[in-house]
Amino acid sequence: MRRHGPTQDIDESALTVTPPKRQAAGVTAVAVALARSVEEMGVVRTARSLARVNQAHGFDCPGCAWPEPTGHRRPAEFCENGAKAVAEEATLRTVTPEFFAAHSVAELAEKSGYWLGQQGRLTHPMVLRPGDTHYSPISWDEAYQLIAGELRALDSPDEAVFYTSGRTANETAFLYQLLVRSFGTNNLPDCSNMCHESSGTALTGSIGIGKGSVSIDDFAEADLIIVAGQNPGTNHPRMLSALAGAKAAGARVVAVNPLPETGLLGFRDPQTVRGVTTGVPIADDFLQIRLGGDMALFQGLGRLLFEAEDRAPGTVIDRAFVDAHCAGFAEYEKQCRDVDLDVVERATGLTRAELDRTADLLAGARNVIICWAMGLTQHTHGVATIEEATNLLLLRGMIGKPGAGVCPVRGHSNVQGDRTMGIWEKMPDTFLDALDREFGITSPRAHGYDTVHAIRAMREGRARVFFGMGGNFVAATPDTEVTEAALRGCSLTVQVSTKLNRSHLVHGRTALILPTLGRTDKDLRGGVKQQVSVEDSMSMVHLSTGRLDPVSEHLRSEVAIVCELARTLFGPEHPVPWARFADDYDAIRDAISRVVPGCADYNRRVRARNGFVLPHPPRDSREFRTTTGRANFAVNELTWLPVPEGRLILQTLRSHDQYNTTIYGLDDRYRGVHGGRKVVLVNPDDLAEFGFADGELVDVVSEWTDGVERRVRGFRLVGYPTPRGNAAAYYPETNPLVPLDHVAARSNTPVSKAVVIRLERHEHEVRA
Repeated sequence: MRRHGPTQDIDESALTVTPPKRQAAGVTAVAVALARSVEEMGVVRTARSLARVNQAHGFDCPGCAWPEPTGHRRPAEFCENGAKAVAEEATLRTVTPEFFAAHSVAELAEKSGYWLGQQGRLTHPMVLRPGDTHYSPISWDEAYQLIAGELRALDSPDEAVFYTSGRTANETAFLYQLLVRSFGTNNLPDCSNMCHESSGTALTGSIGIGKGSVSIDDFAEADLIIVAGQNPGTNHPRMLSALAGAKAAGARVVAVNPLPETGLLGFRDPQTVRGVTTGVPIADDFLQIRLGGDMALFQGLGRLLFEAEDRAPGTVIDRAFVDAHCAGFAEYEKQCRDVDLDVVERATGLTRAELDRTADLLAGARNVIICWAMGLTQHTHGVATIEEATNLLLLRGMIGKPGAGVCPVRGHSNVQGDRTMGIWEKMPDTFLDALDREFGITSPRAHGYDTVHAIRAMREGRARVFFGMGGNFVAATPDTEVTEAALRGCSLTVQVSTKLNRSHLVHGRTALILPTLGRTDKDLRGGVKQQVSVEDSMSMVHLSTGRLDPVSEHLRSEVAIVCELARTLFGPEHPVPWARFADDYDAIRDAISRVVPGCADYNRRVRARNGFVLPHPPRDSREFRTTTGRANFAVNELTWLPVPEGRLILQTLRSHDQYNTTIYGLDDRYRGVHGGRKVVLVNPDDLAEFGFADGELVDVVSEWTDGVERRVRGFRLVGYPTPRGNAAAYYPETNPLVPLDHVAARSNTPVSKAVVIRLERHEHEVRA
């Protein structure tokens, strides 16, 4: 174990490429997970933490939001990347005031995100005052006074932006939005704005609630599971166990993705004999779709289902469900019958045989689940794409029955819970009315800024204070140069963080770093151990209890930070009992039970072994609380993105050695990229057509309607089995290529999966 982070940064010249793997997980995953854990935490801390991750009386993994089994839980209820996430948080490496004294902000700004994260846990609150070159220590009371003074000096509460990452627990999220609304604004952008906002927008219109309708148990009852625009092997590895279990029960799995993702091709479960020896093929069929072609696929399948119904009336379309529960069927039928399947083939890159085969599976299945992630949401037509997927399920009556439904797979742990607790710039008046009745405040009703609007507001001087509750805003957002300039224009930037990241180095005139406890840390208030709660991707709410001693006595819980800041900002006469909430998290949950729909009797129900499931009217009773009172078939004009001449369409994605913006290491083992991150995966035939060779260095330039040149430099070309005309590269390194104003219709989600680019030889290559 190293008690200090690496002194050397990434050396991209050491990057090597090997053939992609054909199977995920297995013994190698176990070995990597344990090696990383011991290196960061040591043997004893590794044993104590991994034994409790995702267990009934342990802590929730700080990685993804995939749910735990409702029955028996295995002793190792975590995946390789979950172990890495725990090791990152529970590391014994520390970033102390002495570290900041030795490294100027300018020096740290030259380091990679990987290097910064590897330095360890933050230990003290730090401040960067105007004109300073180094962060220096500040007391908690002084920090709160500084923030309160800046907030009070604003001309309007709407000049402040309060961001939230998905890691924030329910109790913190509830208090955070309460503080923000007590202050007088709804400026509550969050990471959902950049990922599943398209899902929530589409599902709210179609079925009346922006959440998935399936549980983990439904996978065992499904006989067809479509996994579209998602890479479970890297982003949600425990999902592979659920898919393997479904296959063992007789289900077929269809993978729809531009890249052949290893986890969907083969899975070696290291906790079973077969997994160690031979593994399980996951996908029965792999549809290698072109970027942005999913909407065309779903519309084409709709037409083929109607044709199958014509051939065998009463066997494909669930007319009883449609007639009893749906609106807009006639309009949808007309649209489907007019779909041009030749256009569908061009848009998707799939053959007619592949389309027919998938339609036959859909027509014959008894229980169908459609899963998706960012590959569907981060397109201009992302909302419409998800509506079209939902249309297929409505057509076959696959909502509100066991083994069937919509399954948007959320990314960060508790990103869904944050939204339930009120972290949204457009919370309905019913929620705000309940909040006001409970606490005697007056919440603002005007909608606030989402993430894209917040960046625009800071860029234009309409927002002057940025407060980040977790996350790495600079690295997570699009159009990096624009975002960084926007933050530098602020009078104050505040980051509540566990570890050092890029957002601490892109700062306002004054900047604060407030170190907080993580999921793994023991949280004691007045000698009493506190627990927090989280919501997984399938609406299950359960407790999480940290067990490890914090690395510093100066850390505060996120709950304490919110409450102590609120007391400083509002004074002792404020009607919200902030001091009580800071010392007793049960009191927070009692308040939640009276404000948040579905959370009645919160404290008792959350203490059940598996917690409790939030209500979902379409799933529970086929009740659809939409504008029509029914599930709505959506009608959308077919949209897809042809590849311009001499250009490629780029998707940004994660490597296997990262989670969101946290870089665990430099090996994307499944794709065969080792020792570096600046790569562009391109079809070998495209490389040949453009006159490039595998291994050449290029600059990548994005092109959009605003005519602004956005460029990243010195990326290595890697020949890879992408669809012709499509390319892929890692974020956050390629976030500078994503235009801020290139967003999905209706959801305002940045379009990170459809960036038109051109390749130019890197200047060093040209000189050589």
